[in-house]
Amino acid sequence: MAFGQMNRVMNLRFYSSKVDWKRLRPMILKRIRNRAGDYPVKSMIPVAEDVLEARQLLGVGISVLLKFIPIKSCKFCPEIFIGCSGHEIKTCHSFKRNINGVLELCYQAGADISNEILHNPNPIPDNWSDVKAEEISQIAQNTMDAWERLRLGVQKLLMVYPAKVCRHCSEVHIGPSGHKARLCGVFKYEGWRGIHMWKKAEVSDLVPLKLVWHRRPCDPPTLSDAGRGFYGHAPAVVEICLQAGARIPKKYYCMMKTQGLPPP
Repeated sequence: MAFGQMNRVMNLRFYSSKVDWKRLRPMILKRIRNRAGDYPVKSMIPVAEDVLEARQLLGVGISVLLKFIPIKSCKFCPEIFIGCSGHEIKTCHSFKRNINGVLELCYQAGADISNEILHNPNPIPDNWSDVKAEEISQIAQNTMDAWERLRLGVQKLLMVYPAKVCRHCSEVHIGPSGHKARLCGVFKYEGWRGIHMWKKAEVSDLVPLKLVWHRRPCDPPTLSDAGRGFYGHAPAVVEICLQAGARIPKKYYCMMKTQGLPPP
């Protein structure tokens, strides 16, 4: 009995109702116009402008500190080490692209982006050579504060404006849904036929932490691969500000393993 009912259901044909698109199209366009009128959210415009200001202060501060704090970079991957010499930890994984979508998020949030910010995102001040040694710690503290302001502001904007990031490559889309205009640039995922695998963007997707190895007083002068499980990490901005004399928020202490055991 059940088999006969199943055959009758499978033999049924389902017909979709006819849609009058000429009548429906004006309603869809009106809904799109009404939704667009809600953006940008006026209360979030000061947040977007504060993010732009913090981004500028961060760029200026880092540009000055780079003249005083030694940094080593790998020739084959984006890894850097803040110190006089590099480490011996085997973590090189060739070249990977970095992502940057803060500007687009601020633009959609209503901030006015000048040509100077657009074409010169990290300006070096003309009077950086006049900076005295005793002023470095204050510059580092201002840079650290700008970093925290930047990440907090981006977090607030993401609560209002949706953003997507691809799971497999560095593509970012600011909007309610991902696009199909550009193919995924990671070759090992060609089985997906170049389709982006979108996910909700987080703060670290738009403002990457760029983790670097943190050398503690108990660590050797050159970090060895044998002790990689004992060493700590820190965002590059936090590490350079720390070495320049800035006060670091306690939330980074766990990542830096300040109370961790020394390597064997």
